[in-house]
Formats: sequence, C-alpha cells, structure tokens
Amino acid sequence: MSAACPDIYASAPLRQLLADEARDLLPELQRCTGDHGLLVSAAMQDQPPALPMLSCWTHLKLAGDLYAGDLRGRTDEPLPFVDDAFELVILRHALETAALPQPLLEEGIRVLSPGGLLVLSGVHPLSLWTPWMAWHGRQQSLRLHMPLQVGEWLRRSAMQVECVRRVGHAWPGGAGASLLSEAIGGGYVLLARKRRQAVTPIRLVPRPLRAPADAGLAPGARRNSA
Repeated sequence: MSAACPDIYASAPLRQLLADEARDLLPELQRCTGDHGLLVSAAMQDQPPALPMLSCWTHLKLAGDLYAGDLRGRTDEPLPFVDDAFELVILRHALETAALPQPLLEEGIRVLSPGGLLVLSGVHPLSLWTPWMAWHGRQQSLRLHMPLQVGEWLRRSAMQVECVRRVGHAWPGGAGASLLSEAIGGGYVLLARKRRQAVTPIRLVPRPLRAPADAGLAPGARRNSA
C-alpha cells in the first residue's frame, strides 16, 4: 500500500476485530483435520491460525488487483489450484476488498474438498462500523456484504451454511465485552461446509432364469426324441 492509500486493516480497531474473530473461531478450527489449508486475507500482516491437525498452509494477501503472499497472481483470474485441493478455506475480509467478490467466493468453493469447511469473516453492514469504514476506507473501494446475501451465494453452490454470528465490539475502538456487543458486534463470521457428492447405487437388472432341459421329468425318464 502506498502512503496515499493507507491499509485500513492495519488500523488498531480492525486489528482488534481480526483478533476477536480469530479467538471466536479457534475452538471450531482446532477440530479441522487434513493436509492443506488456504487463507485469503485483506490484512497484509495476517497469519494463518496455528492448527495442530492441519499440516500445510497457503496464504494469499489481497493487494488491489493482485495476490501477494505465498503466490502471486491477478485477482480477476482463477486461483492457481486444482479442484478440491484444500480441507479448510478461510476468507478473512476478502470479499469486502475484492473487485469481484462473487467469483472469488466461487473459486474458494471450487478449491475446497467435499466435506471441507469454508470460513468467512467481514464487517457487518448493519453495525456502527459502517460509517467508520466508509470514511477510513474510502480510498480502498470497500464493499460490505450482508451475511444473508453471502449465505444465498453459498447455497446456490452446493454449500451448507452451518453457522452465522456476530463478533467483536459494537463500535470501532470499543472496550470490554458485553451481551450487547455479542448481539450487535461490528463483525461477523460464517461457517459453511461443502456437500459431499451423493453416491448413486448401481441398479441391478434382474435376468430371467432358464430352466434346465430336463426340468419336470421324473428321475430316470428320457425325453422322447420324436
């Protein structure tokens, strides 16, 4: 990021929100198993979570129209991974910074293995964070998305939404936790699982049984050749 376009995700309020999201998700993510995880994040200093049962991470950082991090590429191109490559895919505030959020979400689903977990987080549009984001992120073309809208995109792509909840402080820079903050927190997390393809059983076609040639004859009897 240039000096004229500061990284809003490096600000103290959003660093706190990212920390709140990570703490909220940790119990569920610690149960994830597999070989590969993918983190696509809008925060330049973000790091994958430390999960003991997930061995290898790929980290992509959204930087304008490009991906930085472990790999480099353009955000308007497909992710450079084969289908079903990751058991866990995390999109941390990625949809609100992506120029094409829905194609990015579809790519995240494509590279997620059947039965794998997709985790999204973002700033909730119906929160006290919205005017703050509009002012401080005006140079970054941020787009906030309703969780209901994201959930609808997921259901159209054979994803099962398991959980949506609010997290973080009710306003930027808020201190302390309360029931009010949990109800109208500035951020949200959404967990969805990719449905496994149903196995179609093989239909067995019955074949008629052929009776032996001497069926119905008494023992020792011979069929007349005439």
